[in-house]
Formats: sequence, structure tokens, C-alpha cells
Amino acid sequence: MVKKIIFTLAILFLLFCILLFVCYAIIENSSSGKTYNNVQNIPKNRVGLILGTAKKLTTGKANPYYTNRITATVALFNAKKIDFVLVSGDNGSIYYNEPTAIKKDLVKAGIPKEKIFLDYAGFRTLDSMVRAKHIFNLDSVTVISQKFHNDRAIYIAQKKGLNAIGFNATDISGTNGFKVKLREYFARVKVFLDIATNKQPKFFGDKVDIK
Repeated sequence: MVKKIIFTLAILFLLFCILLFVCYAIIENSSSGKTYNNVQNIPKNRVGLILGTAKKLTTGKANPYYTNRITATVALFNAKKIDFVLVSGDNGSIYYNEPTAIKKDLVKAGIPKEKIFLDYAGFRTLDSMVRAKHIFNLDSVTVISQKFHNDRAIYIAQKKGLNAIGFNATDISGTNGFKVKLREYFARVKVFLDIATNKQPKFFGDKVDIK
């Protein structure tokens, strides 16, 4: 009896691992040729969508994912590969506001504030992509994040009728990078669940024209 239970659990674990890798591979393949590392090679889009993250790590140190996304956005704007920036992130409380923090740093880096629009309801990547299309009236967009995140965002965009390419901010190696990459496997499984259940953003709201 015990052997049967162990065997069943082992089979279930193996199937779950296969599921993780299959979901990861599908999303990886779907974005093939749609992400760029070099600002000179990426096609121009009117709007660049920077996906939010915390400015600080739980240790209080600067979050390199955040810093590198700021750098990538500024590089795109200065190269005239985008005309406007849409900042989409979590604004879940008065103590946590990703879009406002990002806007301040973009302005500090030289992007005019009138060129920056804020999406305060980008609680998840799905919310950000759907709202970019339906609230901010975008047909195409350049997503700005690390490559693993861009891949997932582009896949969601494809399924939601938004034409997206990605500009890859510098990724992170080491322990922190490994933890984030590990979580990404589970996040990609969640993408398929969300699409299968037609998951919608937490909020919609009034439409905003970026101009």
C-alpha cells in the first residue's frame, strides 16, 4: 500500500514537472524573434510599456530589476524608438505605489513628464496588457522588462489581441535571479489557467488617450 502511494505521488510529481516545462517552452517559443536586446535593432513603437516592480528589495537595497528597467526605458526614449511611456504597476495602498516611483525616476533621467502616462491598476502582467489595449487604446506596444517577463507579456498580448514586442532590460544572475526564474515557471502555468478561464483585470475604468 505504501509503495503504491509513493509510486502515485512520484508519477504526479513527474507530470507536474512536465507541465511546468511545457508551459514554459510554449511561451518561450511564442515570443521568438519578438524581443530585442539592442536598441538599434528594435522597431519603433509609439508607446513603450514599462512593467512595474518594487524599487527596493525586502532587504532595503535597490532592486536591480527596477533599476535596469528604468535604464532600458530611457535608452529606448533617447533613441527615439518610443514617443511615450506607459507605466503599469501596483498601486495597492498609500504606502506602495510602483507607477509614481517609476515616473519620478524617469523624469529624473530626462524623460519629459508630459510624455509619461500612468496605469495604477497594473496589479498583474495580465492586467497591464489587457488595460493597455482596452483602457489606453493601444493596438501595438513595446514592453519593457527582463526577457523572461517580456516573453510572458507578449504571449498574453497575443491572446488578448494586442501586438507586442519586447525590449529586454538587463537580467540578474546569482541567487536572486535564480529565485525569480524559478517563480517564472509557476507564473507561466498561471497564464494558461487565466486564459482558459478568461480572467479579466481587477479594474477597467475610463479610457485614456496617450497623446
